[in-house]
Amino acid sequence: MDDFVQALDQYDYQFAKGQIVKGRIFQHTSDGAFVDIGGKSPGFVPLREASAQYITNIAEALPLQEEMQFLIVAEQNAEGQVTLSRRQLLMRQAWDHIEEIAESDTSVQMRVSGVNRGGVTGEVEGLKAFIPRSHLIEKDDLDALVGQLLTANFLQVDRENNKLVLSQRQLAKAAAMQHLIVGALVEGTVVKIQPYGVFVDCQGVTGLLHIKQVSQSHVDALTTLFKIGQKIKVVVADIDEYKNRISFSTKILEAYPGEILEKMDEMMENAHDRLEEAKARQTQNPD
Repeated sequence: MDDFVQALDQYDYQFAKGQIVKGRIFQHTSDGAFVDIGGKSPGFVPLREASAQYITNIAEALPLQEEMQFLIVAEQNAEGQVTLSRRQLLMRQAWDHIEEIAESDTSVQMRVSGVNRGGVTGEVEGLKAFIPRSHLIEKDDLDALVGQLLTANFLQVDRENNKLVLSQRQLAKAAAMQHLIVGALVEGTVVKIQPYGVFVDCQGVTGLLHIKQVSQSHVDALTTLFKIGQKIKVVVADIDEYKNRISFSTKILEAYPGEILEKMDEMMENAHDRLEEAKARQTQNPD
């Protein structure tokens, strides 16, 4: 008998904080549940640690005679009993899965459960998540989004600070980018003008028309050619999927250097024919 007790003591000693153990729920109390984990004393799961969601009935999360895994969150007390958590184990597993999804750049779905001044909130894999207003596709009436299932990808995954931020806008941009082809002529709207270039939105995808790609001739100031809201036609010069960037060009449409500075409207009107002519010239003179 002494040898048996000593063997049990040695087995119990292996239970340590942070360890995952398997156990069977055998008793409910008003503030938790007792779990047989194979030791001399059972483990105890406080009510607040029984589930990733808020519950009032322990039996909903931990049915009697059910076997499941738990995380040891407090080592043995004087009676040899350890404190267990189902909630923290589920959260750990959820973060592991979230990090895998984020690394593979796979989209997820978040059901909107709340609204605040900055955007909408919900849950992904049982973890609280947030989509900023600026990263929503429908951003005018946030209250109308409550209850809806939104598809998004991860913008920020911060396990240490328990912060999960998602974006619909980046997902929409990535999808739209797949339909763009280098060398294609597209129509867009000028949405921003900077000294170094013009940002053009093409069906939800914003790319840069760099000042050096505007004309074969030098351009002094882009504001003399472009204005916010202006419709223009541009050629897709480059698509960088890794950096999620698109570059546009208009100089390829010019019949001679500086033509866009003189005949912008004419160039936009017959841009398609000009591009075909430019491609034909490149085919005839590849060098």
